[in-house]
Amino acid sequence: MFSYHNFPYVCRVESWETLMMSALARPITFAVMRAMKIAAATSIARRSLRHPECLTVSTILRMMSSSVQSQQKSSTKLVHLEEDSQSSRIRNIGIMAHIDAGKTTTTERMLYYSGYTKFMGEVDHGDTVMDYMSQERQRGITITSAAITLFWKKHRVNVIDTPGHVDFTLEVERSLRVLDGAIAILDGSAGVEAQTLTVWKQANRYGIPRIIFLNKMDKNNADVNPCLQSLKDKLNCVPIQTQLPIGKGKNFQGVVDLVSMVAYKWEAGSSDDGQSYMQRNLMPKSGELFDNALDARNKMVECIADLDDGIAELLLSREDANKISAEELESGMRRLTLANKGFLVFLGSSFKKKGVQMLLDAVVKYLPSPLDRDYSFAKHYEGNLCALAFKIAYDKQRGLLSYVRVYSGSLASKAEIYNMNRDCREHVQRVYEPYADDLKEVPAVAEGNIAVVTGMKHTVTGDTLVTSAVVAKAAHRKAQVKNKDASLSSVLPGMNVPDPVFFCTIEPASLSHQKPLEVALEHLQKEDPSLHVTIDADTGQTVLSGMGELHLDIIIDRIKTEYKVDCDLGPLQVAYRETVLTDVTKTLTLDRTLGNVRHQVSLTLSCVPMPDAGVVTSVRLVNTKDSNLGTIRRDHLQAVESGAVSACMYGPMLGFKVVDVGLRLHAIEVGRGTSVAMIASCASECASQALREANMQLMEPVMLLEISVEERHLHGVIADLSRRRSHLLQIEPRANYRVVHAKTPLSELMGYSTAMRTLTSGTGSFSIELDSYQPMTHDEEGRVYERVTGFTRPIG
Repeated sequence: MFSYHNFPYVCRVESWETLMMSALARPITFAVMRAMKIAAATSIARRSLRHPECLTVSTILRMMSSSVQSQQKSSTKLVHLEEDSQSSRIRNIGIMAHIDAGKTTTTERMLYYSGYTKFMGEVDHGDTVMDYMSQERQRGITITSAAITLFWKKHRVNVIDTPGHVDFTLEVERSLRVLDGAIAILDGSAGVEAQTLTVWKQANRYGIPRIIFLNKMDKNNADVNPCLQSLKDKLNCVPIQTQLPIGKGKNFQGVVDLVSMVAYKWEAGSSDDGQSYMQRNLMPKSGELFDNALDARNKMVECIADLDDGIAELLLSREDANKISAEELESGMRRLTLANKGFLVFLGSSFKKKGVQMLLDAVVKYLPSPLDRDYSFAKHYEGNLCALAFKIAYDKQRGLLSYVRVYSGSLASKAEIYNMNRDCREHVQRVYEPYADDLKEVPAVAEGNIAVVTGMKHTVTGDTLVTSAVVAKAAHRKAQVKNKDASLSSVLPGMNVPDPVFFCTIEPASLSHQKPLEVALEHLQKEDPSLHVTIDADTGQTVLSGMGELHLDIIIDRIKTEYKVDCDLGPLQVAYRETVLTDVTKTLTLDRTLGNVRHQVSLTLSCVPMPDAGVVTSVRLVNTKDSNLGTIRRDHLQAVESGAVSACMYGPMLGFKVVDVGLRLHAIEVGRGTSVAMIASCASECASQALREANMQLMEPVMLLEISVEERHLHGVIADLSRRRSHLLQIEPRANYRVVHAKTPLSELMGYSTAMRTLTSGTGSFSIELDSYQPMTHDEEGRVYERVTGFTRPIG
């Protein structure tokens, strides 16, 4: 029976349709009918139909309430599932490679095939989306990392295109710091080159999963096997070839996917920019191509089985690699990629528009989402904001732009957030999604994404941004409890900023340009932490220090073109280092009265040689039974360290930084009322005197030089290197070229690009990277002294 208040209505309910039709004859309200409709969808109602009984409105309303609660729980669950699904469909990837390997060209093809752009930008034409700076388009190189978002097969792919030149290695460093995965692009005719090794080491430092793309397979001397061997020998990794080329050199037509045994072939002379291609399954009747692909697939499966237990068990149980499905192989390949045990190798020619679509497929299949990376620190924030500022840029209209990676929570416009490194609050004005030099404003960005923020005045590269100071303290406590180490912090580690190797002075052409020059240098230094701007204490000149000739050349060009500042430059000079050869111990007493306070400090410091120690950052205590170091206040010891370390910033020979030196504190006595500033001053003067009395030596930067030259020019190049104090390491053949590896002092490579063009008739190329600092001979020191000061080195 169904009863509604005092209006009984009895019937045998055969179906809910019958009940609803009968209800038309009775005064049943719309709410009750809606309740019956909702109840009809519940399991209770369905059970009631199987076992008809009297139902009341209250029963139906209980059903409705239960159903609504169930729907709410289901809806909440669906929201979480949707969020997880969105995060799982995000790919934050970087494109890294040696210079001229095809990074920007590959990225432009990705943008075109994903539908982001309607035309393909070309580096040679200067119309690429990613290289948007005027200096980049004029020179045909990537200078700054550019971020952009594209969509491929329902996945959001945030791409960062990084520079390949060694002078801009910090751009690669800070991009890799916030990425989940990367594509390492190699020239199919050259294999692993000098900068490839550098960026690979950087990716290893952050444990970033990578796939490898052998580009330029259409070149005459392109060959897969030598490239795979160079990956094994130089990068000490396990490459896994996943594709087989169809054709070689100029006859390169496509690839065979060894996982699915499908051939992808592009027709020559196609007018659709490589968007369409032939696709066919390889069968035994396909002839030699099938046999070669089958053999390569078996080798691939065996290689995967050696590294992955899941595929190994399948191979043992089925005893035939062909019985392992493509889905099972892809699952195993993804496990290897995420664990950095093996590195999948794909083939193509970006310039010829072949293989890029398959590379995009590989990105969404094998590279990790934010959920696949172990960002354990994000758990300490319990869903609150945790983000890292990895790049600062300056825009004339919007002001300072902060590029951030959100690891936890969300970042919204008009929000007040907390900078843990600067211990200050920041106001977020607007939030944007980056599209190279174009920005799209959004209300907020969720975790796992990369965003651009305006309004933050104090944030610099490497700062950690969180919701509030309270959240920061709570996360810090949780990090310490979990790791049981009071020294651990919830602040995310920043970037490793390399030391500069070149410097020059800069002056405005007139006093009217002095202030604009200071503003330009302030902005550029915020954008580029590898650019150092200092004021010479003796001359008052502004000194720029950078990573190389090209780096400083770009900086000067930007000052003149972007900031419209006319300036004059001094000669480019090499940044040497100074070190000690013998132990020196010095005792100094400071007794000075300032106002009514008497400051007394007496301390004993020593400088000792420490090869390969690098930059001086601390002072060690030498405790003996007669020393009083165990009773010294902490702030006094910190003042000693601060003063002594600052003295090592300028050496006694030529004012270069002192390295490979150990500072030791033997004793210290501090009078009552002495300020920490006086203690630091005494320590600085004591360390400076010790360095002046020590036997000092200059150290020069030595570069690892890799030269690619034709056989007919090899003899001339080697003869030129011998005149530049080079140490020849190796000469290896590479197709029709010879690759020369050597170590050469940086001072001997000033203007080497011009000399290389002359020696090789414009056919040779070279790349350099810092190898180490090496001690100089007495004669070489004398020449440097004369070149820097303009005077002959004094005897003794």
